Amino acid sequence: MGRIRTPVGTREPERSNMQSVFDSRDPRYKDPFGALPTGKSADLTLRPPRSMGFSGGAAVARSEFSGGVMEYPLVWTGMEGTCDVFSGKLPAGKTPDLIWYCFRFFRSDGSIRYFGAGGWRKKAPEEFQLTVYEETGTSPDWFGQGVTYQIFPDRFFAALPVVTSGFVGKRRLHGGWEEEPDYLPDENGEIRNDDFFGGNLRGILRKLDYLKTLSVETIYLNPVFEAASNHRYDTADYTRIDPMLGTEEDFRILCREAGQRGMRVILDGVFSHTGSRSVYFNAGGGYPSLGASDSMDSPYYGWYRFESWPEKYSSWWGIKTLPQVNEMAPSYLDYILTGNNSILRRWLRAGAAGWRLDVADELPDAFLELLRKAAKEEKPDAVILGEVWEDASNKVSYGLRRRYLLGKELDGVTDYPFRDALLLFLGGGRAEEFRERMETLREHYPPSAFYSAMNFLGNHDTPRVLTLLGAGEDLSGAPRSQRAEFRLSEAERLRGGRMLKLAALLMYAFPGSPTIYYGDEAGLEGFEDPFNRRPFPWGKEEKELQSWFGKLGRLRTLRPSLRRGDLEYRAARGPLLAISRRLGGEETVAAVNVGAEPAVLALPWAKETAEDALSGEALPVRDGKVSVLLSPWGGICLTE
Repeated sequence: MGRIRTPVGTREPERSNMQSVFDSRDPRYKDPFGALPTGKSADLTLRPPRSMGFSGGAAVARSEFSGGVMEYPLVWTGMEGTCDVFSGKLPAGKTPDLIWYCFRFFRSDGSIRYFGAGGWRKKAPEEFQLTVYEETGTSPDWFGQGVTYQIFPDRFFAALPVVTSGFVGKRRLHGGWEEEPDYLPDENGEIRNDDFFGGNLRGILRKLDYLKTLSVETIYLNPVFEAASNHRYDTADYTRIDPMLGTEEDFRILCREAGQRGMRVILDGVFSHTGSRSVYFNAGGGYPSLGASDSMDSPYYGWYRFESWPEKYSSWWGIKTLPQVNEMAPSYLDYILTGNNSILRRWLRAGAAGWRLDVADELPDAFLELLRKAAKEEKPDAVILGEVWEDASNKVSYGLRRRYLLGKELDGVTDYPFRDALLLFLGGGRAEEFRERMETLREHYPPSAFYSAMNFLGNHDTPRVLTLLGAGEDLSGAPRSQRAEFRLSEAERLRGGRMLKLAALLMYAFPGSPTIYYGDEAGLEGFEDPFNRRPFPWGKEEKELQSWFGKLGRLRTLRPSLRRGDLEYRAARGPLLAISRRLGGEETVAAVNVGAEPAVLALPWAKETAEDALSGEALPVRDGKVSVLLSPWGGICLTE
């Protein structure tokens, strides 16, 4: 696992006024950087001005989960210029935790001042965060190194024949692959998501060689189990591949054939709720067995929370077709996780390499711990990823601070903060802000979690990135008919494509797995669901964009520095952002200029040669430096 380095003296302007006292990201003040394993300590050094007259100090540490508050002495060790130097240690403790810390200084007259993340205060200030995690050694290092490709199965490719019967729910099969997904409410005012295009597992199998041209190493499938809707987040039967997608044998073949091409397949685990039209709930009586809505004697009755059986029950976000489950019900735990033939184990045995967990915020910490334990017992290198939209190290969900990244639950998360920061930068933000947001994450996350992030530009829950970048706005509030008909103009498409190429360059250069949402590389457009779930445009791909993603994928595959190297910011000022990845003697630098004016970037360069790996252009190296001229909305990938 790579170490991440940030050059001294490149912090944000708002931090600079505090740096001379303490900078939690600088090893001269706190060493080691970032999160700490249990049982370790951080060395602290503070440099308050001599004029403040302090005679002593202490680090004040508050433990989130144990609830204790401890003070650790800071000892005067001398002077540096006009500053006193106080040093001490901050122990991580023996159990995983979040430690919130600040500093208390006192004078000989008894007066005190506090120093925290917001600077000097007379009372307790804003605290710094220290994540204390358990080093279990069970997070696989394969995920995060290579490219991930996300597939919404119904819309990727339909290999003939398409199954048209034998499944739950009424379905409408589109007559043409290029038709618009249904987006208007039915006669009852509901959007049922019951229109299908017929994409299937055999279709994905047929396109494995295409995925290989993109250097894909992980295929992430949106739900594949039997369900009534086209998105299949309303699971009807966890034991059965949806018949329109294929069979369990088709899934096994897909995993095997993918493996022969160096790819792994991970599944979408939807365990916080089921579908109402499921074998477990059985609203409408679609299954011959007794579901929870049929009888209180149903073996599944205890899975659900009924306020008044059978009509009133807890459902996900109030959507009655998605009844929530009691995840900690013993029979549910046995069925999904802990039993010898549990759903989790069954599909890992069938060939899955791991699970991406839908709405991880809805799943109790105890459930996630049992899930991880069962997965690692079954397949030690299985990866467990969680859908989390915020900083996962300190997320509060339903009033509880979550423990996702403390070593017993998730290996990594969906990196929405990365997407948000990158799109903000491309939309006119400053490189300093992008770096600040990402530095906050890497300071908070254990290294294995930071390197196991699922980095993406868009997915099935967000508008298509090309549309956002090209249009320059999100029309989510516009009438659905307007959003359905919207297409980028030629000028907007050119603009969006140029920006998307730079976004992809940065994503592929960043730690974590660069994740392509199917069709983004081919130029698919669309705002939010269902317009972001249009069928893949086979035969009408944006070839230049597709080639760009293919080239980035090959670089990610061939260069170890991009797969697991250290991270360093070479430049972050205004519209100019340059990041370096280094491993051993190999260095790769990705630099972009999102401004309207050319920008010159001069970098120290230890090698005798330099080349832009994207264009093949050789760049002169003189006196140990390489000078790069970046055109407006231009980018390079600098290699030796």
